[in-house]
Amino acid sequence: MKSLLKLLILASSLLGAPSFADTFSTIIAPTSISAVSKSNDFTNSGPTFLPVHQAFQLQAELSDDRLILNWDIADNYYLYQKSFKFKAVSDELSLGTPLFAEGRQKWDEYFEADVVVYYGTTTVEVPFTSTLPVISVEIESQGCADAGLCYPPRKELLTVDTTSGITTLSEPAKKSPATSESSQPSFSLGLILIFALVGGLILNLMPCVFPILSIKVLSFTQQHQTSSARKQHGLAYTLGVVLSFVAIAGLMLSLRAGGEAIGWGFQLQSPGFVIFLVYLFTFLGLSLSGYMQIFTGLMSVGQSTSTSKGLASSFMTGVLATTVASPCTAPFMGPALGFAISQNSGVALLIFAFLGLGMALPFVALTLIPSLATKLPKPGQWMENLKQFLAFPMYLTALWLLWVAGRQTGVDVVIAVVTGLVLMVLAIWLWQLATKVNSSGAILISKLLAVLALVAAVAVTEKELNQREQVQPWQDYSPQRLDNLRSNGNAVFVNMSADWCITCLVNERVAMGDKFYASLKSNNVTYLKGDWTFKDPQITKLLNQYNRNGVPLYLLFSSDSEKAEVLPQILTESLLLDKINQL
Repeated sequence: MKSLLKLLILASSLLGAPSFADTFSTIIAPTSISAVSKSNDFTNSGPTFLPVHQAFQLQAELSDDRLILNWDIADNYYLYQKSFKFKAVSDELSLGTPLFAEGRQKWDEYFEADVVVYYGTTTVEVPFTSTLPVISVEIESQGCADAGLCYPPRKELLTVDTTSGITTLSEPAKKSPATSESSQPSFSLGLILIFALVGGLILNLMPCVFPILSIKVLSFTQQHQTSSARKQHGLAYTLGVVLSFVAIAGLMLSLRAGGEAIGWGFQLQSPGFVIFLVYLFTFLGLSLSGYMQIFTGLMSVGQSTSTSKGLASSFMTGVLATTVASPCTAPFMGPALGFAISQNSGVALLIFAFLGLGMALPFVALTLIPSLATKLPKPGQWMENLKQFLAFPMYLTALWLLWVAGRQTGVDVVIAVVTGLVLMVLAIWLWQLATKVNSSGAILISKLLAVLALVAAVAVTEKELNQREQVQPWQDYSPQRLDNLRSNGNAVFVNMSADWCITCLVNERVAMGDKFYASLKSNNVTYLKGDWTFKDPQITKLLNQYNRNGVPLYLLFSSDSEKAEVLPQILTESLLLDKINQL
């Protein structure tokens, strides 16, 4: 929930800070993220990133008719295989198909696909044909840091003297400003503001926002309000939307200025915030379905339109609409957002304010033009039916967000979130039950159980999230990695497992706890883990080598032995600790 807390803190500071525009005076352009990131003064917790030339160090050598390119990759940084490009500078030089080392499969949120990446070191062999005494090759690569920063593609010019074998690396010659192509389309500020206004307007049609706006509009049909009262509530709702947009944008700009490589929707990169939205959309749906009325006061304008409570309700409805709009996108938002993040903070925040204004326009029109309010349909049963129907987009959005959380964290967190939802629904049911019981003792017990259920729901989710946030204590198994470790004299523990293997999961929960990992570290034992959840010929080959036709398989290699000790399929913590400490 850290992202949500940062958002709330920033929103409160913005609402009360007259010098807000001066707070965010600069913004880092997308092309400058290769510089060393400064500490994030806004949060005092931002990571510091290496310059790109320190994170990924390239060395080259000549071997007959091949270029041997070796990258030394800093810890917790990685390179993309698909981003490697090699270009011959001269027409007299012909490059063959590059030969890549075996990499590691990794789900990448930027490409939204499984990609091959390299940690530690990697080597690429590039065959070539040339009669030139000196050849030049332009090498392009791209990498990221596990902490969240992705560098722009980096180009290096490799010059090789084919007679002496001397290699030289340098920066490619840059095009002059007169001849270089512009990477940023030319848009006028006025046109961009129009795009932003239209994009915000389209957001009202998204499944996240439309139900909330509809309920807000329908509330007008149930109450007899004066024109002045409607204008007050329209202004309060608009302020809630616009200030929320500006608050999120201000936080984004601040984090970018501190060196964070983020963009609009960055809060959805936080599993904690995504899970918060899962809970929010679920309970909004339950409320619309009539099972609980926890958001009734938030969505209504209040019975007394002259009270501050009613206006505060309209303001908070705007905040809620902006919060639930975060997973949604609009076709016309792209040009506006692309232009905004490349401008100074004043212009950027103005664009985001217009996005919020566009989103608030329908409700503003309804409150400022009395003739529109008179055209609203009369109250009736159809309103209740429509409200219940609008719950289903909420459920579908919650389901999609749960899938996103699963992709970010894994199935264990998904199960924890679903368990938390069940417990929280139980808590609300108990709370409502307490109001129907005449016994004061029963009321107290029901409310106590409801509170305990809420605490348990939060605890279950937080526990799984904290476990996922920990650094993976093992390396992914590959025959090459095992051979390299063994040839270097490293002691190795190999665990062949699968998600559907109950014995494997029990062993990992019971025997492979903190003491196990501490023992591995103290005895300099490398932990390799193979995942046989899906078909993997390399793991199958290893199983066959040790006369096993299934998982689990546990192997322990000492530093001075070529043969592995095969451990039992049922493990205990004491057995593992004894075996490791005897190495």
